[in-house]
Amino acid sequence: MAASRPSRSVSARDISIGCERLDGAGSWDTLEWTKIEPVTRSVSHANFEFLLEAERVLDEGHGVVLVNTDEAGTLFVTNFRLLFLVVKVQSTSRNTNKSSSRRLLQIIGKDMRIIVFCFRPRTKQRRAIFDALSRCTKPERIWDLYAFTCGPSKFSNLSPKVRLLNEYFRLLGKGFHHASMRMIEDGSFTMSNDSWRISDINFNYSLCQSYPFALLVPKSVSDDEIIQASNFRARSRVPAVSWCNPETGAVLARSSQPLVGIMNTRSTADEKLVAALCAQLIDGKDSRRKLYIADARPRKNALANGAMGGGSESSSNYFQSEIVFFGIDNIHAMRESFARFRDYLDTHGAASSDGMSSFLRHGGWTWGGGNLSSMSASVSTLGDSGWLIHVQSVLAGSAWIAARVALESAAVLVHCSDGWDRTSQLVSLANLMLDPYYRTFTGFQALVEKDWLDFGHPFSDRVGMPSISGSSFELSRNASSTGSFSSSPLRQSSGSSQASNSSHAQNNYSPIFLQWVDCVSQLLRIYPFAFEFSSNFLVDFLDCVLSCRFGNFLCNSEKERQICGVDESCGCLWAYLADMRSSEGRSHAHYNLFYDTLKHNGPLLPPAAALAPTLWPQFHLRWACPFESQAGELEAECRNMAIKFSELQKAKEVAEMKAKEYLAAMEILNVDLQNEKQVSSSAMNLAKRASKENAAIQRAVQSLGCRVNFTNSSDSTVDVESSLMETSQRLSLPRRESEYTMEHNDRSDLSVSITVEADDVAPSSSPLGQVCETLCPLRTQGRGCQWPDAACAQLGSQFIGLKANFDAFDRLSIYDRYFKSE
Repeated sequence: MAASRPSRSVSARDISIGCERLDGAGSWDTLEWTKIEPVTRSVSHANFEFLLEAERVLDEGHGVVLVNTDEAGTLFVTNFRLLFLVVKVQSTSRNTNKSSSRRLLQIIGKDMRIIVFCFRPRTKQRRAIFDALSRCTKPERIWDLYAFTCGPSKFSNLSPKVRLLNEYFRLLGKGFHHASMRMIEDGSFTMSNDSWRISDINFNYSLCQSYPFALLVPKSVSDDEIIQASNFRARSRVPAVSWCNPETGAVLARSSQPLVGIMNTRSTADEKLVAALCAQLIDGKDSRRKLYIADARPRKNALANGAMGGGSESSSNYFQSEIVFFGIDNIHAMRESFARFRDYLDTHGAASSDGMSSFLRHGGWTWGGGNLSSMSASVSTLGDSGWLIHVQSVLAGSAWIAARVALESAAVLVHCSDGWDRTSQLVSLANLMLDPYYRTFTGFQALVEKDWLDFGHPFSDRVGMPSISGSSFELSRNASSTGSFSSSPLRQSSGSSQASNSSHAQNNYSPIFLQWVDCVSQLLRIYPFAFEFSSNFLVDFLDCVLSCRFGNFLCNSEKERQICGVDESCGCLWAYLADMRSSEGRSHAHYNLFYDTLKHNGPLLPPAAALAPTLWPQFHLRWACPFESQAGELEAECRNMAIKFSELQKAKEVAEMKAKEYLAAMEILNVDLQNEKQVSSSAMNLAKRASKENAAIQRAVQSLGCRVNFTNSSDSTVDVESSLMETSQRLSLPRRESEYTMEHNDRSDLSVSITVEADDVAPSSSPLGQVCETLCPLRTQGRGCQWPDAACAQLGSQFIGLKANFDAFDRLSIYDRYFKSE
């Protein structure tokens, strides 16, 4: 059986063979190794069930050793990833491969991973694998990427333009409107409120090629004035609104650096546009709020750019403004810092790419990473990398911006040099602190698409993927309206001048977006109740960004993605992540268990003391220190407890529902019982009445000189005994059922047995006459029988037996003529 390890993204920026180092801005995706025990030496890839759609094997190497884990197997290079199938071999075989004649291939990934493979000598497998990797990491065309090969599949992508307009509508307070492609085609999306409006001035990207097709700008500024102001900003990246507070009117805007140069040039249109960002209405009068211009660069860098035609604003040219420099280094400093940080983790982790544990590397065998001196050296090396310092600088700058907007209701304009690296970091992170909506899944997607993708962060250059800039498309724009400004390279749009220099284009790689996600993880650590998503979501999100499996983060701008047809030809990263979450619902690892919408329903304004960053274990340590990286184990345990609690909650609800059903059934039974009690009471009353009637009849019969005996038979029997006769015989009178008895359903009527004895009969009298005189009150002395047709008169016996139903005793029928007078 194959035990598959989880897929993780790794992009090969640097590939080393032996002592030779080859640098390249590669786009390598995923390194995944799968253990299969046992497996033959010759592995056929024809029946690989774990290959993805449209994934094909380009080359393979047998008998390869993964030095990191000292495992041997078969290495496959596909058009999407690197697959390593581990096989069981004798340790002597691996020792042979690790001899001095071994051939090594080192792959350095963008996800903090450094991987080393060892090949057999004189097999030419290493060269074949290297060539296959080179073709995948440096494709000639962007359409050769796996994202275009596999197509959208089931993760189709809706138009990002529609999502941008929906976000603009939300910021304008018109969230009840829903954008559509038809609205974009007919141009009916240009809505507005009292302060801001959506402009279509860049609909065909004629104003700025790296900006989105629609811009949110002050309502008081016309499109012509915006065009004039764009000539004063580097790459025509004019000041545009990123976020605004509908209640206070505070605004957060972004742009590129002004082209003041060494002559401190001014632009009336730009000053008017910036002033419109500060306008506010107080008591019916126009007024201005405080303006902060946040320059992300160090001051010396801004001055240096002034010598090249750029520079920074002067507070004297912008009314009631204050210029603040954040001192954040450029992309090259970030790239070098990230490389040192990655090397530190590989060197001082539990295991490294050379296959040795860190406590053996420095000759120590005590706790931690070696002896005390080596531990101190490792901490110093971490500080020398500068990565955490850079993260802290971005966090501090974003918190300062958010505080000015939230506490002072001020207008803040943020820019760096080009306005797409450090500016994107600061603006998006400040938005995340200001607006709770951006701390949800849908809001986080809207934030990333708006401030990173739509506003032109060059992902292809920074992540190291192929781009169409400077190849078959001409993306430059000349500022024809300004003669002196057109000569400045800062006025050209992205790509044309830099793409022509291949060595410089390779150096454009920088982990700017990765650093921003690192900052988000720091905020998540500080405010665990404020985010709907978890740290696991951020890890999977970064892996998808680096994987080249989806098209969302390809190219350098919205215009380039439109030219390449990315939206129609590639799958959507957001749909893929949403599909992952839908499989388990709220119990999925992407959801933050501690998320509380009421606890942090306003801005997050962390104090400076809380912004001391630390390593992000789930991402930074997952390869170098896999055991220590499981900082999410506590969260996983809490998640399991939450799942069990949810199951118990559901069981409780089911039990409560059954209890309600039982209570309802008991109420029905109680009602039935009350009805039965009423029926029983009625029956008891009837029985008592019948008993009283029986007693009355008994007394009446006894008054005639009869002895009455009760029996539990269905009929009543009247027995008459004569004391004058030596022998007693019974005469039974036949009864008519319709006249003497009433049949009951239960057939358990109370019956009466009556015995009649004659007390004082004359010896000379006939027995029959004495009985008649005794039983018949209508018979008188000297007169004959008034009931000649009765059965008693027709019998010759001296005993008369009378059977009667007791319940019908009072209705005992006799012939009607018996009661008539003669």
